[in-house]
Amino acid sequence: MRIKPIRLLPAVGITIIVLLSGACSSADSGESVAPAAVGQEEMIKLPEADTFGTVSGAPTDPRVDVGAVAGKVFHPKREMIVYAGVGGTPIARLPALQMGSPTWTPVVAEQGDWVEVLLPTRPNSAAGWVHAEAGSFETARNEFAINVDRARFTLEITENGKSIGKWTIGTGKPEHPTPAGRAYIIASIAETKNTYSPIVLPLSYHSDSLETFGGGPGTVGLHTWPNDSFAGKASSDGCIRVPRDALDQLVKVPLGTIVDIT
Repeated sequence: MRIKPIRLLPAVGITIIVLLSGACSSADSGESVAPAAVGQEEMIKLPEADTFGTVSGAPTDPRVDVGAVAGKVFHPKREMIVYAGVGGTPIARLPALQMGSPTWTPVVAEQGDWVEVLLPTRPNSAAGWVHAEAGSFETARNEFAINVDRARFTLEITENGKSIGKWTIGTGKPEHPTPAGRAYIIASIAETKNTYSPIVLPLSYHSDSLETFGGGPGTVGLHTWPNDSFAGKASSDGCIRVPRDALDQLVKVPLGTIVDIT
């Protein structure tokens, strides 16, 4: 999938959830741990935690077996440092914007004034810890989740644990399979070059078989197709093809929504 920054679409889903500014609630009542100091020169050398980046030494999703669940999502108001652990080594820079959309990422753990979030980089399932200073971020409660079953060729959207729609989809061909795991929606892009889908929803996961595709970094996405020939078939290069009515519902869910691919 070719990736390029495009204007933010008006109804990406952030407007349908309440934003909460301030410090994160602590899941650990212990003393606060200060982050390691990072100078400007050192910070510039850190990889950017976006779909084009690779973050070496990143921890993996600690809740990978939980599946698609509703929960807290995190938005940095400015570029923030990502650490390997609470008070640990700096490993990346988390930008405030991802491909023209505001960065919203699922929170998978909390400790004091630190939060562990999923990253949209290679390797798949990468996570990292951010020191959440008051005023530097927003959080929100996301009630949506998405389940993709590659064997049954289905995609289901749930809200508060209840199904609000289920569709037959297409997935990656055997030589370029859709990767399994807990991805999430990182942006909403209006497609201006290709005609197969008016909107593409790139995910945090990347192809395991393609380092690049169409000039982009091999990002897996959700999108429609010109006809229904994809339904119930493994025929794409890794992206998930959905019916138009499914896309109409998918663009309404918030950024940061977990997409569990099994």
